[in-house]
Amino acid sequence: MLTVDIVSDIVCPWCFIGTRRLAAAIELVRRDDPGFTCRTHWRPFFLNPDTPPEGEPYLPFLERKFGGRAPVEALFARVRAAGEAYGLDYTFGAIRLRANTLRAHRLIDWAQRQGSADALVERLFVAQFQRGEHVGDPGLLARIAGECGFDAAEAARYLASGQGEAEVRADERQMRALGVRMIPTFLLPGGRAVVGAEDPAVLAAALRRAA
Repeated sequence: MLTVDIVSDIVCPWCFIGTRRLAAAIELVRRDDPGFTCRTHWRPFFLNPDTPPEGEPYLPFLERKFGGRAPVEALFARVRAAGEAYGLDYTFGAIRLRANTLRAHRLIDWAQRQGSADALVERLFVAQFQRGEHVGDPGLLARIAGECGFDAAEAARYLASGQGEAEVRADERQMRALGVRMIPTFLLPGGRAVVGAEDPAVLAAALRRAA
């Protein structure tokens, strides 16, 4: 069983594409090695660490960051084009708030301590990029946890506490200490890493080397 650590953030559109490209890479490896197995472990990264806890208006932030509406629309077009190849339909116009993702990362960490968080992470990406839901809202996060088979009431209690915050922040600092500056970053056994939402063929080659 090969473990791939995925350093990502729920508000990173390329990270959503990265999940699809990794899945395609795994299938490429399995064509030659049907017994190949791989599990994912999610690691936190704060793409926008200065985001207020309550969030802030999404489009105005992007316009300030990228220098106006035209560069932002060009970015959206590139992401949409890349996502279409994997059946991803981005609805950027539905996003109202740039979310602070600390709670989302805490929820992912909480879920992973019980088993796989893959379905939860997928649903969080859908919430952010396809439904325009505010992924910093604890009520929404608890409901999503329930949808993904976790105890929604327990998730709500956890999110209302301070549990896991120090651990998630420490893990994020560790990722930066390892040199992670771009996400997604795929960390493989043996100190190998693939930076960015690379082509499935590139990821497959890295998986084969790691295996």
